[in-house]
Amino acid sequence: MDSQSIVGALLLGLLEGLTEFIPVSSTGHILLAGHFLGFESAGKSFEVLIQLGAILAILTVYFGRLWNLLIALPADARARRFVLGILIAFLPAAVIGAMAHGFIKAVLFETPMLICVMLILGGIILLWVDRWALKPRYTDVMDYPLGLCLKIGLFQCLAMIPGTSRSGATIVGALLMGTDKRSAAEFSFFLAMPTMAGAFAYDLYKNRDILSTDDLLLIGVGFVASFVVAVFVVRSLLDFVSKRGYALFGWWRLVVGTVGLAALMIWG
Repeated sequence: MDSQSIVGALLLGLLEGLTEFIPVSSTGHILLAGHFLGFESAGKSFEVLIQLGAILAILTVYFGRLWNLLIALPADARARRFVLGILIAFLPAAVIGAMAHGFIKAVLFETPMLICVMLILGGIILLWVDRWALKPRYTDVMDYPLGLCLKIGLFQCLAMIPGTSRSGATIVGALLMGTDKRSAAEFSFFLAMPTMAGAFAYDLYKNRDILSTDDLLLIGVGFVASFVVAVFVVRSLLDFVSKRGYALFGWWRLVVGTVGLAALMIWG
């Protein structure tokens, strides 16, 4: 492990924390950045395992609310329905992700051109949905019907194509089905916890035999960097989207995807 690898891990960790919870595709950004930086990880595990930092960022920011929710579960039917809704939304990605894990890592993760195309397409869709005058029917994640939770979970499966964005897919799906912008982002936060924790555990299990001490040290660097930045993003994102919507992120995707395509055509 050299200093260049450490710097690469640090930069990718910062990028993970910055992009994980905004609808721009953290995995797409990390894979593209890693491609141009020449950063290689065993089994493409670094890109998945540093998400633990983002998971802990949510747990840190939402600890009080999660604790109150846990205490309320035995007596509060509304709390139980909310937790059940999160689990129902998580199941489609858990099943399909486990079944398609090899294809996702070996094919989709290795196709930067596809990532750029999905960034651009996702940006166009996000801009369209953000400008569409949708009238929200649901403004509190605690009141989302179980059927709505399942549909959002199905949308999340689209994010297995890198460049799509897990948060982007869930937020767009929620908005199209009648939620407001703030609660759509908040539900995406809660759904991220079991989804990213499951992806972390499954990928660590699948690649446990090929990870070296150097790999683990690089993952540790990326994990710390992603945690620090993700805490800031989680604390500020809900207020931002409530006031300004998602147009900025749509334009961000268009710029990154277009620049990425141009760079691939020039440098390969």
